[in-house]
Amino acid sequence: MSQKIVELQPSKLWENFHQLTQIPRPSNHEEQVQEFVFNFGKELGLETLKDEVGNIIVRKPATPGMENRKGVILQGHLDMVPQKNSEKEHDFVNDPIEAFVDGDWVTANGTTLGADNGIGVAAAMAVLASNDLKHGPLEVLFTATEETGMDGAEGLKAGVLQGEILLNTDSEDEGELYVGCAGGEDVGIRFTYTEEQVPANAVAFEVNITGLKGGHSGMDIILQRGNANQVFFRLLNEAYLAVGARLASINGGSLRNAIPREAFGVITVEADKSDSLKNLIETEFTAIKKELSATEPEMSLSIVETKLPVELIDENTQVNLTKGVLACPNGVIRMSDSMPGLVETSSNMASVKSDAAGKTIDIACLMRSSVDSAKANLGKRIAAAFSMAGAKVKFSGAYPGWQPNMSSPILKTMQEVYQQKYGKVPEIKAIHAGLECGILGGTYPHWDMISFGPTIRFPHSPDEKVNIATVQKFWDFMVATLENIPVK
Repeated sequence: MSQKIVELQPSKLWENFHQLTQIPRPSNHEEQVQEFVFNFGKELGLETLKDEVGNIIVRKPATPGMENRKGVILQGHLDMVPQKNSEKEHDFVNDPIEAFVDGDWVTANGTTLGADNGIGVAAAMAVLASNDLKHGPLEVLFTATEETGMDGAEGLKAGVLQGEILLNTDSEDEGELYVGCAGGEDVGIRFTYTEEQVPANAVAFEVNITGLKGGHSGMDIILQRGNANQVFFRLLNEAYLAVGARLASINGGSLRNAIPREAFGVITVEADKSDSLKNLIETEFTAIKKELSATEPEMSLSIVETKLPVELIDENTQVNLTKGVLACPNGVIRMSDSMPGLVETSSNMASVKSDAAGKTIDIACLMRSSVDSAKANLGKRIAAAFSMAGAKVKFSGAYPGWQPNMSSPILKTMQEVYQQKYGKVPEIKAIHAGLECGILGGTYPHWDMISFGPTIRFPHSPDEKVNIATVQKFWDFMVATLENIPVK
């Protein structure tokens, strides 16, 4: 499988990408990949440094005759989102990604692929290693821990980089130039519960919601996919009201920036109501699946009897938790008025997890918006829903959006280059996701910035794939852009 990948064109880019798939690099476990790209730069004889937050910076002098061009920073992040199907055995900290060619696409076996942002990183590496490309003064910024908080971008110091133009390689539709992005903020919600004894006449069931598509909580939120956490609590709510079902534990979703695909819980009920419970949950699930049939045709339910849990979450907390989850705004909140088809504001209830040791239930939501006041109001709505339910709410990790500059010189250059190569003008868009451009632009406000990339589908999910033909176009466009950077 891997052999076919390294035979793809452009060869150097795909060889680099294959090497990246062999290096475990989930967020917060990036030491190996940081060492890899650091040594890559050093072995080329280029100035290479690592800063205190784990960013790797490699500088390459201008090719002869191009010394008078504006300095360019190529930028991509080294980490990847670790998501896998529940039946897949994979340790993201130690195991390589099993990538393979599937028709017109490259994808992975039951896990995320890491094309986000591995293809952009691989392309920048290929530029660094090239001997025949024309470019002005060049810096490559490989940032750390983007997916869980943009730590590398946040920690980059002013004055370290010398260029004037930033080319971010982290967007996911070839033929589109991105000139703006949403800002974001995390919401952490915590319930504290007391334990209750399990009644002697109770039986317990594992209720598992699986098979949802998930995806990137920014890019894919517009697709109106189901949220496994909300599906679970809809079922629990009906089961509690009808037969008094009680919650013992919940483990729904995982990463803050991934739409939750799975939720696993243990509930109990009086033994003589067990058949009623199963029938009720199956009936309610059938209705929800029909409701989501266009977006979640593979969503499935498993309800299996299991051993009795040691304790139950107290009834009052269960009721308040359920109400809070059901009341919490989730999904697309508002579409943009200024850019048709763009989500302006959204929220993703990413995870709901109970901890028996600490007697807590933690909920993580990620808000996104290109309008600061709208994001602030959404935060107040989420806080209101959970505060009334008795939970503690904390906001953290806020990062700014990136305001479009339609008079950008590099935008004009890239439009002209693309039209000359492909006979059409690329689309100009903003993205409902957090790009590092917003943070980097705050530290380097003079930068002229564009984000572009190949076509990647279903990032942050095990269905992630990258279109092979668009990688070639992305590469050719990058090369042509570097050749046509304006003079200082």
